Amino acid sequence: MIPARRESRRAWMERMLALGAIAPIFPFQAALASSTSSATPRTKWSIPGLFPGRVVEVEHGASIVSGAFQREPIRDMLRRGMMELTGAPDPVAAWRMFVQPGEVIGLKLNPVSRPYVMSSPETVQEIIACLTAAGVKPKDIVVYDRYKREFYEAGFDKWLPEGVRIAWAADHYEETQQIIDGYDINHYMDMQLTLPGFDFSNDTARRSYAANFITKQVDKLINLPLLKHHQSAGLTIALKNLSHGLVNNVNRSHSSPALNSCGQFIPSSVSIPAIRNKTVLNICDAVKALYHGGPGLNPRKVKYVWEHKRMLFSTDPVAMDRIGWDQLDAKRASAGLEPLAIARMDADSGFVRMQPEHVDIAGALGLGVADRKKIDHKKFKLA
Repeated sequence: MIPARRESRRAWMERMLALGAIAPIFPFQAALASSTSSATPRTKWSIPGLFPGRVVEVEHGASIVSGAFQREPIRDMLRRGMMELTGAPDPVAAWRMFVQPGEVIGLKLNPVSRPYVMSSPETVQEIIACLTAAGVKPKDIVVYDRYKREFYEAGFDKWLPEGVRIAWAADHYEETQQIIDGYDINHYMDMQLTLPGFDFSNDTARRSYAANFITKQVDKLINLPLLKHHQSAGLTIALKNLSHGLVNNVNRSHSSPALNSCGQFIPSSVSIPAIRNKTVLNICDAVKALYHGGPGLNPRKVKYVWEHKRMLFSTDPVAMDRIGWDQLDAKRASAGLEPLAIARMDADSGFVRMQPEHVDIAGALGLGVADRKKIDHKKFKLA
């Protein structure tokens, strides 16, 4: 598909200012009109899911040793976390609250901070083992990330169990992100914002379409985020792993250091019914985490990686992100860095102001519980 035709940057800025879509002085964030369109029905599992406001945190000191993930402790963390989240008497019963034999189950991985912080073989393989124990056949498990090239560069294909399928939405990253062959034109988020210089009247420039993976290929999705800092969004955990991983045309949400609309883009994208109604569970692998310089890493930024030795479990991505936000801020404080909500740009974080408030906005949109006082945060330490 041919991308939308360009207009001059000046014309774009004048039009946006006239619409009130951007403010002439930053860091104020304008209220950008957005809407979603699709017919995916709500179910009892739809976000915020079976247990709104509940977050289970499991710590295991032996989950990583000398930089290597340890399978047995991770297995124990998964079992305990799922049982505590659901109240089920055993792990299989816990998983059967979310999946049934015959359903096609998607797993959303994250390769962006490779090779330092990324979805680990040990965690993903154990989750797949849990799914098969609950009666889901390997051929009915589809492991996904947005870009084929990143999927293979991360090496995900080398360790997935036999029979498990893989999927992606596009071959590789490209700045415009308006080629929509791997996306579904019937499922989209329409937001009154384009990349600078693109024709505002063109649907392709103004919309973000959901990937065919989520709309056509799976019945339910299990979201497998990481615990990371993000230079424009502030944090990338459950919500952003869905928003920027499952739709196209995301660069418009953070197209320059000052033109940043992640605060609204993230919750608006997760509100697409196909995403909201198919995502049934979030498991955050925070065994290794990133408190600054994210999401992409280079050797200079490895100093911001730390062994957190935890996993978070929730059906509520907003509550999970609130707890994760607190943990990132605590780590940042110990390193002498400002909290995400007020941190200024520096050599390793290049936006005028980050927008972690996307968590609160998602709560206001009914995607979960953002108020710390209303979150049931259960902590367990196994070793």
